[in-house]
Amino acid sequence: MEATVNAGSMADIAFLLLIFFLVTTTILSDAGILVKLPPWDESAVPPPVNELNVFTVKINANDQLLAEGDIIPLRQLRETTKAFIMNQDPSKGATKPNKRVISLQNDRSTSYQTYLEVYNELKEAYNELWEEHATQTFGKGFEDLAKAQQKSIRMEIPMIISEAEPTVF
Repeated sequence: MEATVNAGSMADIAFLLLIFFLVTTTILSDAGILVKLPPWDESAVPPPVNELNVFTVKINANDQLLAEGDIIPLRQLRETTKAFIMNQDPSKGATKPNKRVISLQNDRSTSYQTYLEVYNELKEAYNELWEEHATQTFGKGFEDLAKAQQKSIRMEIPMIISEAEPTVF
């Protein structure tokens, strides 16, 4: 008489293991760019903006960066943006930083990598301004401040990045 192994329940065990691993495994998903958008309101009319308070940043189809119509390297964007936001030159429409707007527009053929690099540089310009202002005003880094102090700095220097619809230019 020959000894045999009953394999009838092997399919059930394999199925249960498959279900177990499907249920317990986490699936990574891309978070994308975390931007809080205001609620949509069709009746809202955008406030008038003085053109001297708008810093235009465009990315063309060749992934070239144009700031105020001039081609600049990506490494200069952060300092150029900071200088524009904190500008106090009356001939260039000097106003408080809370009136300054960064207008970002890209070509439909712009690479996603270049778009992200430009967007990150613009955000870093604001982060550095907040850090500098926190150090000057409170003597501490921005992250070390209380929430109310961080909010006051963000009210003085708000991050206003307007993204225009992609075009072909």
